[in-house]
Amino acid sequence: MKGGTIVNLIATHSGTDGVRLETTEGIMHIAMAMYTPGIARIRYTLNAELSGKESLMVVSRPEAESVEWTIEEHSGHLEISTVLLKIKVDKLTCAFSYWDADGRLLTREPSRGGKTLERTEVYHTVFDASADTVETGQGADGLRARAEGVNRRLDREAFHTKLEFEWQEDEALYGLGSHEEGMMNLRGRQQYLYQQNMKAVVPVLVSTRGYGILVDSGSYMTFHDDAFGSYLWSDADEEMDYYFIYGPEFDQITGGIRYLTGEAPMLPKWSFGYVQSKERYISQAELIATVQEYRERSLPLDCIVLDWQSWTGNLWGQKTFDPERFPDPSQMMNSLHAMNAKLMVSIWPIMGAGGANHEEMKERGFLLGNQATYDAFREEARELYWKQANDGLFSHGVDAWWCDCTEPFEADWKGVVKPEPEQRLLINTSESKRYLDPGLINAYSMQHSKGIYEGQRAATSEKRVINLTRSAFAGQHRYGTVTWSGDIAANWETLRKQIADGLNFCLTGSPYWTLDIGAFFVKKQKEQWFSNGDYDEGVADLGYRELYVRWFQLGAFLPMYRSHGTDTPREVWQFGEEGEPMYDTLVKYLKLRYRLMPYIYSLAGAVAHRSYTLFRALAFDYREDVQVHSIGDQFMFGPAFMAAPVTGAMYYGPGSLELEGVRKLRSVYLPAGEWYDYWSDERIEGGLTIEAKAGLETLPLFVRAGSIVPLGPEIQYTDEQPDAVISLKVYGGKDVSFTLYEDEGDNYNYEHGSYSMILMTWSEAERSLTIGKRAGDYAGMQAVRQFTVEIAGQAGSCIVNYEGEAVTVREADLNL
Repeated sequence: MKGGTIVNLIATHSGTDGVRLETTEGIMHIAMAMYTPGIARIRYTLNAELSGKESLMVVSRPEAESVEWTIEEHSGHLEISTVLLKIKVDKLTCAFSYWDADGRLLTREPSRGGKTLERTEVYHTVFDASADTVETGQGADGLRARAEGVNRRLDREAFHTKLEFEWQEDEALYGLGSHEEGMMNLRGRQQYLYQQNMKAVVPVLVSTRGYGILVDSGSYMTFHDDAFGSYLWSDADEEMDYYFIYGPEFDQITGGIRYLTGEAPMLPKWSFGYVQSKERYISQAELIATVQEYRERSLPLDCIVLDWQSWTGNLWGQKTFDPERFPDPSQMMNSLHAMNAKLMVSIWPIMGAGGANHEEMKERGFLLGNQATYDAFREEARELYWKQANDGLFSHGVDAWWCDCTEPFEADWKGVVKPEPEQRLLINTSESKRYLDPGLINAYSMQHSKGIYEGQRAATSEKRVINLTRSAFAGQHRYGTVTWSGDIAANWETLRKQIADGLNFCLTGSPYWTLDIGAFFVKKQKEQWFSNGDYDEGVADLGYRELYVRWFQLGAFLPMYRSHGTDTPREVWQFGEEGEPMYDTLVKYLKLRYRLMPYIYSLAGAVAHRSYTLFRALAFDYREDVQVHSIGDQFMFGPAFMAAPVTGAMYYGPGSLELEGVRKLRSVYLPAGEWYDYWSDERIEGGLTIEAKAGLETLPLFVRAGSIVPLGPEIQYTDEQPDAVISLKVYGGKDVSFTLYEDEGDNYNYEHGSYSMILMTWSEAERSLTIGKRAGDYAGMQAVRQFTVEIAGQAGSCIVNYEGEAVTVREADLNL
């Protein structure tokens, strides 16, 4: 049923501030005053009153100041306004339209009304925990457990919801999370929103018209902009509940999303270094030997990963070390830490019978109906899960978590033929709803992450939480998570699609996304549709080596720089030796990542302190340029860099087949303005498409005119040489500023003001750089340090001795 005609209007300025619309078909509520002038919350129900449900995604902000708003009644519509946003409501149909303060239409619902509710019955399955009815087995993605229920019982009534829009010509839409199809602009597309391997759902849309929509729903959803209409649909909600967020710039929209769902905390500094992983390091000795090899070769590394089966035998999901393969975990951690390396360990929400962790969960009644997966929606179960992880792993010195398989009821990773999208939707959501409330099946990963974060925060403030997880949800970022894109396959098409998938994820307000460099599956297994790599010989195949190098180049400009996968080794030296093009190119980008650490960590500071986004679709910075709206294979890395990864073979095909006649060029669109080629400092006028050099050693990389880039020395790990000289490279062309952020790197003292910021500004008219007065301090801070200043395109530089007070350097001061 749709909203119908307004029969009563109630406006309040206290309590749940806003406008209550009593209609012939239900109640609507528009809240403007509880948030910021650019955010409105809209709810709709057919029940006698609005739901009092507690949101999992939206945080309470009791400290928020009230926002002034007005309501005006006109002959045919109502206008509810703040200084930034106006909502018009048709009195006869309750169709909403959204306008900015200048009277510019942002978007609207169809004139007949755009909100539909349909009652639906919600059932839960009853299981007999004592009966021997659980089937277990080993799937491609680990342990699987399935139980048949005794019966299904009616739990409550809920609603299917449908929210329709009439989007405008040349309007681009982004978001919805990270999926596998590589869609950038979502106009003219459809998407199914349920959590699954290679599907990480965040129910947010962002528009180039300058607004975003956050849907507060934990049920599965669908998005359509196709022959069936333009709408968002949800399966089982207590009411329709969404937020309209005005920007108009994307940084303002994602800032509004984080205002609602919580800010992203600082990740440890080391997590922005290189993370080496594979399936899998077998033993304590192998982990230590691998790190030693990196150090002996002077290859930068900050973390090594212990993938599944750290436990004993078949005790899947047991959060302890196998004493035969890891005889002294504490000593192992001491050895790794002595080499300035961290350890990330894979843990799972599913636990096999026979393990102490499983038995303890079962005794306490904390397992879901399959008697294997713990109930992350119960606080006591989350607390027990953390206690187990702490006792078995964290207490030995483990540094980070890899929460794998956080969409725990995957059901279609089997068979020769990949099921059709509609089949996959039904297979996977039906399996999830067997064990979880249908209104919450998309939120499991959020609650799982919450338990890890709150548990570690309670245990210590000296080690920041970082949790690499395969699923996502709006607000999950507030728990120190990085989402990766799942078990992808090694081929060029996947590499290309992954870029758009990650950019859309970060457009939802969730700032940290990554992937398996080189892809998880490298070989093609005919009996498994998902094992669809093109390289059966792995690293022995020159075609795979070329693909891996290009993936590695992309990885150097992702929030987390991480190699992982099965079928073939992944360490740098597996791809050649010093002096060989593949090896040397990998080392080149590995070292570049570490030289960029002052820039990257400053942007991490901006994420935490200013709701910034590091991995940026071009529309973040060029929203009104329609040319960028569908570009899904270029991106901004912070405010300065634009990367254009190579996504096609130039040298070798599968089987080391040598390719002939392939140009070593890559088409790149440069938005309006001036740009610098990073490799040559050549200055290029934008507003056109160029053919950029793209030989194996070259990722086309450009710097926006009007940029300040801080660079560090070559280092082996992120904490090395804290007193090193920082080079400040200025790319002139227009006025610009950049804030250098520093803190203690791996504790939460920054939450209490222990950090420093140095604002640096470039004046184009005066051709001068001012290094501003330092604001703040922290333990171990270098009170006196040196900067080297250089200007792109100019020979020479100068050294600045900086003691915390403002210093200005002019172009004439450089030793030209």
